[in-house]
Amino acid sequence: MPDLNRATRRRCRPPLPLALLSLALLHAQGAWAQDAELDRPLVLKRTPQLAETIPPLLRSQLPTFVDGDKISGRPDLETVVEGNATLRRGDLSLRADRLEYYQPDDRARATGNVRINQAGNVYEGPELELKLETFEGFFNKVRYRFLETGGHGDAERIDFVDSNVSVARRATYTTCRPEDYPGWMPAWLLSAATLTTDTEDNVGVATNARLTFMGITTPPFPSLSFPLSNDRKSGMLPPVIGIDSVNGIDITTPYYWNIAPNRDATLYPTVMSKRGINLGTEFRYLEEKYSGEIRADYMPDDRLRDGRDRWGVWTHHSQTFDAQYFGLDSLVGTLAINRVSDNDYWRDFTRTPSLTQRLLANDGSLNWAKGDWSGVARVLSYQTLQYAPAPIVPPYDRMPQITANYNKFDWNGFDFSLNNDYTRFEAKPLEQGGQPNGERVFSVASLSRPFLTPGTFVVPKVMLNATAYQFDGPLLTNGATHADRVVPTFSLDSGLIFERDANYFGRAFRQTLEPRAFYVYTPFRNQNYLPVYDTAQNDFNFATVYTENAFSGDDRISDSNLLTLGVTTRLIDPDTGAEAARFGIAQRLRFADQLVTMPGGVPVTDRFSDLLLGAQINWTPKWSVDGTVQYNPDTQTSARTAISARYNPSPYRTISAAYRYQADTTPTSNDGNRAVDVSWQWPLNDLWGDKGQDLGPGRGQGGGRWYAVGRLNYSLESSKLTDGVLGFEYDGCCWIGRVVLERVTTGQATASTRIMFQLELVGFAALGSSPRRTLTQNIQRYTPLRTPSIGPSRFTNYD
Repeated sequence: MPDLNRATRRRCRPPLPLALLSLALLHAQGAWAQDAELDRPLVLKRTPQLAETIPPLLRSQLPTFVDGDKISGRPDLETVVEGNATLRRGDLSLRADRLEYYQPDDRARATGNVRINQAGNVYEGPELELKLETFEGFFNKVRYRFLETGGHGDAERIDFVDSNVSVARRATYTTCRPEDYPGWMPAWLLSAATLTTDTEDNVGVATNARLTFMGITTPPFPSLSFPLSNDRKSGMLPPVIGIDSVNGIDITTPYYWNIAPNRDATLYPTVMSKRGINLGTEFRYLEEKYSGEIRADYMPDDRLRDGRDRWGVWTHHSQTFDAQYFGLDSLVGTLAINRVSDNDYWRDFTRTPSLTQRLLANDGSLNWAKGDWSGVARVLSYQTLQYAPAPIVPPYDRMPQITANYNKFDWNGFDFSLNNDYTRFEAKPLEQGGQPNGERVFSVASLSRPFLTPGTFVVPKVMLNATAYQFDGPLLTNGATHADRVVPTFSLDSGLIFERDANYFGRAFRQTLEPRAFYVYTPFRNQNYLPVYDTAQNDFNFATVYTENAFSGDDRISDSNLLTLGVTTRLIDPDTGAEAARFGIAQRLRFADQLVTMPGGVPVTDRFSDLLLGAQINWTPKWSVDGTVQYNPDTQTSARTAISARYNPSPYRTISAAYRYQADTTPTSNDGNRAVDVSWQWPLNDLWGDKGQDLGPGRGQGGGRWYAVGRLNYSLESSKLTDGVLGFEYDGCCWIGRVVLERVTTGQATASTRIMFQLELVGFAALGSSPRRTLTQNIQRYTPLRTPSIGPSRFTNYD
């Protein structure tokens, strides 16, 4: 009987020439594929073995490596290693004098000088039993060190629940670095009956815990938690204790809720000995297209204010919309709400989030852009906090404001812009001197033709300002219920730029000389009868001296026939392009009186303005000097002087000083406001030659160092300190102590004073009232002794 399989194989076997052709084609394809592979650039591929965190599925597939002086056992059952035994699997390394590994249940038993390195966390002791894949087991008489915080301690026994959670019995914990001398004890030490650590949630929980600092031990705490990294976690935060001259002793016990990686909330009830209980909360959120924060404070019964209820609300929200749905390039909305219960809030609660404490803006806007067009729709309302000794005129609310702006640059050599603004202004007429509410439509069109060369520029420009008003009632000046105004303006801006190589104090520079002439002509149009909704006189400085209008806002367009002349010289480092110094001078020459003024103002008749003198020196990155002087040649006196200097040679070393003088504009007064402002952060150890170590910003300069911090704002006119911050910081390496005294002026004759104490146990917790926000806001270039940083890689402690 014939072999069917053999026959079938014969029938299916191709003829010899066809088989050879197939082999040739396959060889050619392989050669083409090799050539193609050679032509492709080499690409590095990630290996899972170098990942910071090994996924559980991959961990179970990793091989186990065993090494030692003597290895014995039975295949697939057990392995015994004696002498210098090592076992490695993934991010786990185990060393011991003797190691027994039982494969059926994946269990290892080690004795004698046992050391485990689990992803950088190290455990050492005499005896260990552990399931490698699940990391379940126990370790007796163990010493441990965590990679993330540098925290370390010892325990009678550690039970490993899994690769993340462990429970230590009769354990200690500290972040103080061990010193190599007999009898060393850490500056602070946490002792607990049980210490549970969760490296996935980065939190430690101690029960029946006592904290010892410099030999002083606290009573036992039933339970307390602390972070194992810089990551956020939910739980009670350390209490904040402060002493305030207004509030008395205040104690805050905040609770932090880590809702999600992009959302959190903080509850901070505060007990003030002189006032009562204040309930505060803050909620923050961050999404792909919107973000914001909401804060609210409520005091139900303020004993210092006759039992009144006090409250404050501060919110900020920003959102990006789908602009393409509306046919736009971008569409962004913002909302800010700032409201408090009464006029005295800014004086009683001086540390509220509001930066402008007496003018609280409630602002909602929608910003859009489409090609060369852009604009905003806005609603703005103010809450004005009045104070009888120093009343202020409330600004007008904008209910609403709508703008549309068009800008076209290099349009056949021309630059064209058209700005349009519609605003309805609302306020209490009695607070505005009887001026009625109203609506204003303002438009300004400008056309310029820049002529630019590497050494010259000439920019002629024409502008047309058009304004129309509609009032709710008659104006006091002429009884009109509507008004309009059209004002043209012509300006010519020109200048030269000369360069040369120069050498000063042994240093090479590229020096420039830049003379500039700016002429502006605006004919007189009577505007003194028009209301003033958002307009003020411009400050006289280098930012405004080369502008067409002497006023900010749109209610006044100054009549001008004047020429501004100025010259600037700069010293530029030829290697880096950095500006080492700049000096400038400018003055206005007026050919006709300026007749348009603010209400109650006097026409400007001086043919020559004050001289503006300015200088800025940044000779090295370590120090800088900046100064501006407004000098009156007729009286040979200064109308305004501002000089500031800063010296910042390295982190934690900064000194800033400023002198400011403003002449009194009252005709019967020859006085002025003079003030000196000095701030500093400096290591006191420098005084006795201890310069510290350069560990980098946010890591301090080594243990055992004192730092002086402060800021003093002193009025020379009244010979008194207006605001001040004075304090000391001590870096004990694993702990930081701070004492800061702050004085804030809350009125013409009143001030609030508080003292802040803080003890920060590095990598564990902070006790007391944190002065960091005060120091950051008041000291220029203040560097915190510790700042959060990215945790170290497990490969920095790799066995």
